[in-house]
Amino acid sequence: MLDFSKFLKYSKPGPRYTSYPTALEFSDAYAYDEYIKKLENQDPARPLSLYFHLPFCKNACYFCGCNVVFTSKEEKMLRYIEYLKRELEILSKHLDCKRQVIQMHFGGGTPTFFTAEQLKVIIDEIKSYFPNFIDGAEISCEIDPRHIDEDQMRVMSEAGFNRVSFGIQDFNEKVQVAVHRVQPYDITKNAMDLARKYNMVSVNVDLIYGLPFQNLETFKETLKLSLTLNPDRFAVFNYAHVPWMKKTMRKIDETTLPRPDEKLEIMQYTINFLTSHGYKMIGMDHFAKPEDELFKAIEKGELHRNFQGYTTKGGADLIGVGLTSIGEGVDSYNQNFKDMKLYEAAIEDGKLPFERGVVLNEDDQIRQFVIMELMSNFKLDIKRFEKLYNIEFKEYFADAIETLKPFVDEELLTMDEEQIECSETGTLLIRNIAMAFDAYMTKHAANKKTFSKTV
Repeated sequence: MLDFSKFLKYSKPGPRYTSYPTALEFSDAYAYDEYIKKLENQDPARPLSLYFHLPFCKNACYFCGCNVVFTSKEEKMLRYIEYLKRELEILSKHLDCKRQVIQMHFGGGTPTFFTAEQLKVIIDEIKSYFPNFIDGAEISCEIDPRHIDEDQMRVMSEAGFNRVSFGIQDFNEKVQVAVHRVQPYDITKNAMDLARKYNMVSVNVDLIYGLPFQNLETFKETLKLSLTLNPDRFAVFNYAHVPWMKKTMRKIDETTLPRPDEKLEIMQYTINFLTSHGYKMIGMDHFAKPEDELFKAIEKGELHRNFQGYTTKGGADLIGVGLTSIGEGVDSYNQNFKDMKLYEAAIEDGKLPFERGVVLNEDDQIRQFVIMELMSNFKLDIKRFEKLYNIEFKEYFADAIETLKPFVDEELLTMDEEQIECSETGTLLIRNIAMAFDAYMTKHAANKKTFSKTV
């Protein structure tokens, strides 16, 4: 049984660790020429994971933390497709595109804001440069159920897309109005029916708790309705309210947000509800059916984490294409321009639209391994770590071990010579636990407007 009495004191700002070091450490000190050299020298034996950012939305959802361009003008979207084509052409001069592709993801924005015909153009262009998608590659797309039709789903299915993720957030109309995203149940149900008709292997739904006017009773109804859709996975996110970073969040009346103790009530009920209906908790934010590959991966200790969240496809170089996309190599992260004019200007100049990033030093790579193991599999095999890095764990991480002692005392994790392992309650505080190994936290600790709260 989860002990939620231990949670509230751990509610403090902290990273979500989709990367380590986090994006706060990205800078233009990582020069373009160095980035190109790293692309050109990637190991040809390593497979590729491709991410395409399709940034357009018609309207703002006030809770959204994504990099989005609001428009209803088709010419803007057609123009973007042309620049994507040109970016791919430049990329092909610096990257071995004949390498195996094991994963591809369309994110946004609203990827299905593009028409079926436009999506086909984008997909065909990608496959002309990357011809070697493996059988069973994970090919996925984020979908706003308000913007999907049968032609679009057919195009994706024929192109090999096998996973989709539907944004729901909350079915309560008062909550929907407050966050500027009115989406009746029937619209979401129609989208789910399309996904099943076109044989999507796995369908995920996203919910968010901590939104305006939410309480336990309203969220119970959202969970009940969501369950009738029979998704393969649930992602249930703690709303990250960062109005100093996202202007649209300033439109939310903070007095209507649920208190931390109310959010914990919602979290506790959600865990009990989903597990009682056959879903298994994957850890931070995620639930899956026992037959889902995410659950099988965590049982084997083979779950990985990247900018798209949890995945079973590790050991690949992530290539980000499009406005604001982030890529990841063995020892670097790199990000494209967030500003459309700068993005286009770079491509006009015959360059990739790279703006900034970070090259990982030896300490970064050591800490990255530890943090990502904990974030993905909620345990760390200390002996395996010591063998990999030829390091005495207790000596190297003496400070972190000291920081984690209260977690051990409160039975949130166990720690001995062999391994660190989170308890069931501890998995829900995994961000706090991972922070003990973060060398950059002291630099950001004084600034409360850096990260969202962990609880």
